[in-house]
Amino acid sequence: MKIVRMATKDGPCIGLLYEGAVYDLRDIQAAEPHLPADMIVSAPDLAALLAYDSLPALLATSLKIALSRGLASTPYAEARLLSPIDPPIILCGGSNYSDHNKEKAESPLRGREPEFFLKSPTVVAGPRDSIFLDPLVTRKLDYEVELGVVIGKPGRNIPETEAMRHVFGYTVVNDLTARDRQVRIEPNGFAWYELAKSKNFDRSAPMGPCIVTADEIADPNNLPLRTTVNGEVRQNGSTASMIHSVASLVSHFSSCMTLHPGTVIITGTPGGTAWAADPDLGGSRYPRDDIVRASGYLRDGDLVVCSIDGIGALENRVELRPPA
Repeated sequence: MKIVRMATKDGPCIGLLYEGAVYDLRDIQAAEPHLPADMIVSAPDLAALLAYDSLPALLATSLKIALSRGLASTPYAEARLLSPIDPPIILCGGSNYSDHNKEKAESPLRGREPEFFLKSPTVVAGPRDSIFLDPLVTRKLDYEVELGVVIGKPGRNIPETEAMRHVFGYTVVNDLTARDRQVRIEPNGFAWYELAKSKNFDRSAPMGPCIVTADEIADPNNLPLRTTVNGEVRQNGSTASMIHSVASLVSHFSSCMTLHPGTVIITGTPGGTAWAADPDLGGSRYPRDDIVRASGYLRDGDLVVCSIDGIGALENRVELRPPA
């Protein structure tokens, strides 16, 4: 099941994406009493539904019956999509692809354990929202396609063998990064990293277009993912290349803090970032024929598309942001 959020005249609502159309969950509830009477389908955020057991099967059954009764829909291209969830927090697993580590000024951990940083929920943007290019924030705005893991069941100190039971579904996240805020190269060649400063600015976490429930993704550790800029392929990889699996990341982060429903974990990005083409910040193109060669940083008007097979394509256009 593919779950979206969209803007309506009555405010944000949850919808189901099915065969190119979006169905308002409030209309499904009205047409199909199979849904529990106390289900708050008018809630503006998916987090209100995560407590329900067997939610994907329940939604699928209700949609099927409602469709048989002529349920109205909105064409996907016309729906005013929002981010599919307002996460309470975004937990980030950095340096999780060896090809990305090789193309940059490598972090000291170099994949021995998950690199851990946070993104604020206030920087989330939706599919089709503009990406802000603010010269007061950065002149080196970079893209990073990442698999987003949405937590459904709370937990702390979760064993890796039990971790997938806590996953509700998956989405696409573009972990936008201000590279000139992230890296400082000392005269001796040592690279300093400032992840919080470089990863948190307005609309730096586009997310969507939907959340695909976990039952529809057979193996989240084997999903092709890519980024294009104005149609040019910049990143072309697979989650099969992750150093730490989805289960490993869920388990590791739960050892640091309790994971709450709606928390989004992003899992790192493959090679092909613009950083790789920036030797001033430690970028290093390296000779591998199977890695897309990096191009430049994002510019005003660029169309960025981050996609993951089985989930969808997250499209955002870069917009120059004037000073406030």
